[in-house]
Amino acid sequence: MINGKRVLIIIPAWNESGSIADVVAEVKGELPGVSVIVVDDGSTDDTSARAAAAGAIVARLPYNLGVGGAMRTGYRYARDHGFDVAIQVDADGQHDPRYIPKLVDALEDHDLVIGARFAGEGGYAVKGPRKWAMRLLSRVISRLARTRLTDTTSGHRACNRRLIELFAHWYPAEYLGDTIEVLVRAARMKYKITQIPVAMRPRMAGTPSNSPVKASIYLARAGMVLLLALIRA
Repeated sequence: MINGKRVLIIIPAWNESGSIADVVAEVKGELPGVSVIVVDDGSTDDTSARAAAAGAIVARLPYNLGVGGAMRTGYRYARDHGFDVAIQVDADGQHDPRYIPKLVDALEDHDLVIGARFAGEGGYAVKGPRKWAMRLLSRVISRLARTRLTDTTSGHRACNRRLIELFAHWYPAEYLGDTIEVLVRAARMKYKITQIPVAMRPRMAGTPSNSPVKASIYLARAGMVLLLALIRA
């Protein structure tokens, strides 16, 4: 527990055998009072076995659904087991668990808290089309949420019991839906959203896929996702 609240850390993982055990061990070592569930999103390696050996609860999906599908599984577990707070942590080790108590603290006055990479902490940076897309998304969603948000694509998030209930039966699985569409829907439904600054770390394992072509595709996709989210929300 953190501040009297039952906290569940949800870690979606797809072929993250190189880092998942260290991520689980770090979270449990830093925050011994929280529960950790790893949702193995159809991995073909031994992600599940390593997560279980490190002490996590493991939910194994039969095939790859994407981050959104994995997170919905985690939110259903949180709902069914009475957790007050659910927090997403990536399986690659970029999210520092020392910031988690700050995310929980911010839920005293808000429903959804984003761990923001571009809010003055750390040196995380992006360039080119990806940066343009992130800025556009943040400006539009900030207006919807009536607060300044600088990192609307961050996957490091915490939500309270009200949003756990919503996300357990509705959570988009489409590309960027788990970040952009979720925020649009939450803002339209008048949930209170905020952010706290966090520093991101290098991946513990694996290689990020960055290239000019992929960045340009990201820009186009992000714009389409935002448009669809505004129409559907």
